[in-house]
Amino acid sequence: MIPLTFLAIASGTLVAGAKVYGKLSQARSQQAKLFLSTPRPQRSDDSREIKALVVSSYTALDTKYQTFMRQRFDPLFGRKRSQQLDALASHAEGGTISQHEQSLNRKIACITASLAAIAIGVSLYPPSLIISVPASLLLTIPVYKKAFDVIKNEHRVNFHVLSAINITGIWIGGFFIPAALGMVLYFLAEKLLVITQERSHQGLISIFGQQARYVWVVLDDVEVEVPFDQLQPGDTVVVEAGQMLPADGTITSGMASIDQHVLTGEAQPVEKAPGDLVYASTVVLAGKVYIRVEKAGEETVAAQIGAILNRTASYQTTLQSKGSALAHASALPTLLLGSLAWATIHLEQGLAILNSAFGGTLRITAPIAMLNFLNIASHNGILVKDGRSLELLKDVDTVVFDKTGTLTLDQPTVVRIYSCNGLHEDMLLTYAATAEHRQTHPIAKAIRMAADDRDLCLPDIEDAMYEVGYGIKVSTTDKLIRVGSDRFMALEGVAVPPDLRVRQDTCHQQGHSLVMVAIDDELGGAIELQPTLRPEVQDVIDVLHGRGLSLAIISGDQEEPTRKLAQQLGIERYFANTLPEHKAELVEQLQRQGRAVCFVGDGINDSIALKKANVSVSLRGATTVAIDTAQIVLTDQTLKPLTHLFDLADEFDANLKAGFASAIVPGVINIGGVFLFHWSILTALAIFNFGLLTSLGIATLPLLRHSTD
Repeated sequence: MIPLTFLAIASGTLVAGAKVYGKLSQARSQQAKLFLSTPRPQRSDDSREIKALVVSSYTALDTKYQTFMRQRFDPLFGRKRSQQLDALASHAEGGTISQHEQSLNRKIACITASLAAIAIGVSLYPPSLIISVPASLLLTIPVYKKAFDVIKNEHRVNFHVLSAINITGIWIGGFFIPAALGMVLYFLAEKLLVITQERSHQGLISIFGQQARYVWVVLDDVEVEVPFDQLQPGDTVVVEAGQMLPADGTITSGMASIDQHVLTGEAQPVEKAPGDLVYASTVVLAGKVYIRVEKAGEETVAAQIGAILNRTASYQTTLQSKGSALAHASALPTLLLGSLAWATIHLEQGLAILNSAFGGTLRITAPIAMLNFLNIASHNGILVKDGRSLELLKDVDTVVFDKTGTLTLDQPTVVRIYSCNGLHEDMLLTYAATAEHRQTHPIAKAIRMAADDRDLCLPDIEDAMYEVGYGIKVSTTDKLIRVGSDRFMALEGVAVPPDLRVRQDTCHQQGHSLVMVAIDDELGGAIELQPTLRPEVQDVIDVLHGRGLSLAIISGDQEEPTRKLAQQLGIERYFANTLPEHKAELVEQLQRQGRAVCFVGDGINDSIALKKANVSVSLRGATTVAIDTAQIVLTDQTLKPLTHLFDLADEFDANLKAGFASAIVPGVINIGGVFLFHWSILTALAIFNFGLLTSLGIATLPLLRHSTD
């Protein structure tokens, strides 16, 4: 009558609890001996110490038990997914257990122990029921509280109300084992909902999740390292190449090339000089700047976006999974039929109807089916943090992509080389790669990669001199190489021909970068770089088009590069020059038109749109904010798994429908048997368990079709 799955879980929990209790008993015995051997001046002090000892022992026991549940029990429902969630957690509490889940863990342990005690009492020692039954009844209080809240606040009957009424009737009828088993199933179902849904909402999103803990500040003309959270307006902070800006402010000294795409969506780095504004969470690609802090911490532009984000309700906040929704919807009809059976036949037949409800089966099997698909997704490079996203994907008809960082890579590609004064383009590229060979920013990497592709041999550098600002100066044995912007060349007194200035304007309009290269005091030419399209993008777009999905691009970048990319990929709609808050507005506009939107983004400027979308997707390696906000993360850092994600959603929908049918049919048979043949509650439970096992089998079938390590 009791499914083997739950007997195994119950046994494992009891054995583990016994081991933990045994270890703690030894520690507590030693503490007690130490306490008894200590002089006790006053009785009141003794009482306080005993109380402290009890509290300390309980806390230690509970901590070990919660750790066991997190590390041993929870991985039974998906070890790889659990590891991925912990790996992507950006704040300290990311790998911890919420208070709600801790409470559920305690209830599962207690009710499992009660079930074992009642089973022993019924079969071996009936007098023990005098203790075990009242103890079990105490554990039903949360069920009654939840049922009362539903009636008071929602004015309706749902599965929680049905459970409270059913449990009451079973206890009154003396069916102690079914009652305790029902409680185990109830709390286990709540636990499964936490695993599939609530773990993606473990706290406020930290906008500074990737920020360094310490920053360099100028104090009395000396650079001093101070904690990031002590930064104040008026401070002068020093930021070098490769570092993230910790605050909003104005450059007082120095020059730098800054990547702002995570905040503004602009693909092309911008050059900043004294007097220019810079913003927290952007990255210095090259150069070194001194910044007078104007806004720090929660006052920065990035933090303000974070504040809006944490105030914005996610699309999925109040959404019920399909299994839960159907279980709640079936509660009232089941209650009415049970009341009719009680009134016309007997109390036991009324309880048989209540225990034949397929809602109870769905509360267990639907989350298990969901977990199986979430685990399959994890083994295929897809972390689905909230299982409801997998259900919603079946209804998605519009996919919106952020452009920079999502459809394109951070590192650009050299597309053209313009030579001046008779210098061969290979030689120009050689000089540029020589100057950039120690730099780590994306433009330097792109230039070196282009040189490697042409098998160019770089000369040795002796006594190299680096003066990094808008560009870089390197002295070799016989040449002085300058690489940088036209602004840098003007500062160095190197003339830029008019045709290259025209080319620079054209490049800027197209979203490309133009890097000037001077040899000694004469311009040798320029190198044009364009954003690199992800190699898998075209195939992904073609597959999504094949599914009949409508596609769009949203970008903070300029009109021309966005239009050009949309045309190249065959995407019908695009939105350029879009501010962060407007991205969310565009998503809501599409939703008002009746569309179900999947948004794919990677930056701070995408975060609000990610939260508003029906389904949100980001890539591992994106900004912390985007990863925290998105309900789905592609862990291999490419868009390849996106097409497989939609396939899994279709398969999951088919599996759910089969599971629903296997849950409903036994329930209908039970109801008919009760009214026609006056079946007992034990017969109803037997058929219920048969339906439960059948549904569990259907929920587990996908694991046999997909290879998971």
